[in-house]
Amino acid sequence: MVDAAPISLPAMPSFRLDGRRALVTGAGRGIGAALASALAEAGAEVVLAARSTTEIEEVATAIRARGDRAAPLTLDVTDVAGAREILAVQPAFHVLVSNAGTNRPKPIAEVTEDDYHAVLDLNLKASFFVSQTVAKRMAEDAIRGSIIFMSSQMGHVGAANRTLYCASKHAVEGLTKAMAVELGPMGIRVNTIAPTFIETPMTQPFLKDPVFAQSVLAKIRLGRLGRVEDLMGAAVYLASDASALVTGTSLVVDGGWTAE
Repeated sequence: MVDAAPISLPAMPSFRLDGRRALVTGAGRGIGAALASALAEAGAEVVLAARSTTEIEEVATAIRARGDRAAPLTLDVTDVAGAREILAVQPAFHVLVSNAGTNRPKPIAEVTEDDYHAVLDLNLKASFFVSQTVAKRMAEDAIRGSIIFMSSQMGHVGAANRTLYCASKHAVEGLTKAMAVELGPMGIRVNTIAPTFIETPMTQPFLKDPVFAQSVLAKIRLGRLGRVEDLMGAAVYLASDASALVTGTSLVVDGGWTAE
């Protein structure tokens, strides 16, 4: 009897990020700090960027104390020219997590021009030009990189009092698809993470309102608010070779909000 040939099993793609550099904007607290920590724990050398130098220094110190690699970078992403100059002297990045963002929820009739610029300039304009700068360097250095925009479930649906936020996040979703098409032939992948309401310093003031909090929980089918830990695996996945064929899409982490 002839012995059957041994089965050849496929190798599991790695979730490790050893030897890669990652830039995380808005990394001083909340989601940004958590994602920076996750990427560093997966082996990346992480650069934490924000305007708040003290906050990113504290997070970077905590990451290094754990034995991983991290460095702070004071950066105002809304200053397009200034950000370009600062990033120009940085070594190329393999991963960008464009996380810096803001929100000014209010009824349509109360939205001001200042509100418009505050939300759109940070959530969309700054995200575009930082990603443009990083992607250009990736292409120049033939890096098959990963760009991850922090979007939102509000990039897929609408909501009262969130016209500016929804507009900015829907735009980020469109930007992601267009960049994925254009940069795909260079091996650069572009995706978004779209979370539901996550308990962070930015959302705490809204979630303290019991009526609002209950209205949110009623739409999250898993019955709880999101935690920053819920997004950490998503970021590592999209940054790593485990998602090598994933581009131009949104990883929705919303507890079922957009399922109906």
